Amino acid sequence: MAERRFRSRAWFEKRDKDGFIHRSWMGRGLPRDVFDGRPVIGICNTWSELTPCNAHFREIAEHVKRGVWEAGGLPFEFPVTSTGETSVRPTAMLFRNLVSMDVEEMVRANPIDGVVLLCGCDKTTPSLVMGAASCDLPAIVVSGGAMLNGKYRGETIGVSHVWKFSEDVKAGVMTAQEFMDAEPCMSRSSGVCAAMGTASTMAVIVEALGLSLPQNAAIPAVDSRRYTLAHESGRRIVEMAREDLPLSRILTRQAFENAIRANGAVGGSTNAVIHLLAIAGRAGVPLTLGDWDTLGRDVPTIADVMPSGRFMMEDFFYAGGLPAVLRALGEADLLHRDALTVNGRTIWDNVKDAPTHNHEVIRRFDEPIVAHGGIAVLCGNLAPSGAVLKPSAASPHLLRHRGRAVVFENIEHYKTRINDPDLDVDADSVLVLKGCGPKGYPGMAEVGNMGLPAKLLQQGITDMVRISDARMSGTAYGTVVLHVAPEAAVGGPLALVEDGDLVALDVDARSLHLEVSDEELARRRQAWRAPALPDGGYLQLFVEHVGQADTGADFDFLVGCRGHAIARESH
Repeated sequence: MAERRFRSRAWFEKRDKDGFIHRSWMGRGLPRDVFDGRPVIGICNTWSELTPCNAHFREIAEHVKRGVWEAGGLPFEFPVTSTGETSVRPTAMLFRNLVSMDVEEMVRANPIDGVVLLCGCDKTTPSLVMGAASCDLPAIVVSGGAMLNGKYRGETIGVSHVWKFSEDVKAGVMTAQEFMDAEPCMSRSSGVCAAMGTASTMAVIVEALGLSLPQNAAIPAVDSRRYTLAHESGRRIVEMAREDLPLSRILTRQAFENAIRANGAVGGSTNAVIHLLAIAGRAGVPLTLGDWDTLGRDVPTIADVMPSGRFMMEDFFYAGGLPAVLRALGEADLLHRDALTVNGRTIWDNVKDAPTHNHEVIRRFDEPIVAHGGIAVLCGNLAPSGAVLKPSAASPHLLRHRGRAVVFENIEHYKTRINDPDLDVDADSVLVLKGCGPKGYPGMAEVGNMGLPAKLLQQGITDMVRISDARMSGTAYGTVVLHVAPEAAVGGPLALVEDGDLVALDVDARSLHLEVSDEELARRRQAWRAPALPDGGYLQLFVEHVGQADTGADFDFLVGCRGHAIARESH
């Protein structure tokens, strides 16, 4: 077979002024023969001291480079904007689409024949995959892995405990000093949240899509096997470039269906819904919010991992990791076995012999945590375009519920009102938060898992139905309805809810209904006024072009694949 002609040759092969400039500048410290036509591999790195989850990515990048050199490629590492959910305000989600633009344009603009995507903290995974999908070059994901289990007073803890401990303090069952004592016990190493939060969920998603080597999702961040996987990924991306195996051959409809079912089986984050819809939009694969319900509804949650279960990602890896879960799905005929993966094998070839080492952590199909896991997609007059709820993290007694609305117009209103001792609220009330969707916040922050009123916590109430157009952390839990679309800021029905309105939730019927007459809603709509738009800067661009949650909250002008055509010479 003839040697493939790589796009990087347009930069490096010419023996003229332009070729001289490219080789001279890029080749400093390198032997001259590295520009012999071999594939140039970009290593897209989201390392940043402001993103502690990705603190070890410099070392991971070095292991990737070893593999690239070993396989006969030429590696060049490059940075893109890094979004750390722990620090970025108002929310890292505000910048997911911006980072995807950074990735797409830098991959296309540079002499890159294949790219390794180093992904860790929540939004770095979807943003890098979205950007790469819009270029459609060979690409492979290397995730950063989860941090080691936290330990506090003999108990294993993770980020999910932050929500629990915070509520315990308000309830008076944990002292403020005990809360502070737990703080240094949680984050014991580099890596993403120890629970099945959004970061680990997205690592599960990319492995189930076939975008990474097996076991990428679960190897702990500081385990030496994480560096071995990075090395092997470096080797493999060179082979992928030579084979001309672009993302479009892997990101098929079958791959997306596998990812949705894998998410249900591990009790993954609701945030995966928005991110996978956005990735599908870039790849040109038809995927809807309804597909999440149809495909995931009958998938049992078998990974007993917080926040749905008891264990952590470290335990999940030792029990067998995602290959064990995918094997169980395949044996239950819930996996498209012939879906192609980045190692050139089918997903079934990769997992058919995968062992399960601990059936407490990865349960048998007939002993699940929740028989019908996945993501429940709710519709009704309160959410005409849909809303989502995670059954495996909800309280069973609240999955069918009717109660009076206690309304918060925005997050500031919530903070000033929630602990008012005179607030008219009881355990049957439904907490409703507005103004936190893609346009309203803006950026759709993780505030949907509203803390409960202190006076109810002190009565022993631990969960209530909560409804909003916001997101929530993948490490959070509770009977929380999220992503209500259309959002309040664009005049969705959520904007019209008032204190005392009756709201009916029926998860089995997939219904979310506001018991207010059409005539009354029409009257309220006449009085409703849209919020003021940002004036200038990125915020204005965001609000003018971001889509709603039910379609992935991508920018309208970024949907689709624009390829990797080589632009004109600049010299």
